[in-house]
Amino acid sequence: MSVSAHDRAVRPEEITEHLLTALEGVVLRYRALRPPTEDADLYAEVVTAEVAHQLSVARSALRSGPSLDAP
Repeated sequence: MSVSAHDRAVRPEEITEHLLTALEGVVLRYRALRPPTEDADLYAEVVTAEVAHQLSVARSALRSGPSLDAP
């Protein structure tokens, strides 16, 4: 199966768009929660874990995509 230059360019753009949208969602959700100060550390850990997950998903998607060296 041949992968066009267009396909190789679109896939990373789609992954990037998904990542940015997901991270924006994280920010909006946790800003809306406004945790009490005694729970701030817990919320920071949850945000950190969710961001790490989204980065992992994006990395995996980029690795599983078509090779940029493909003709």
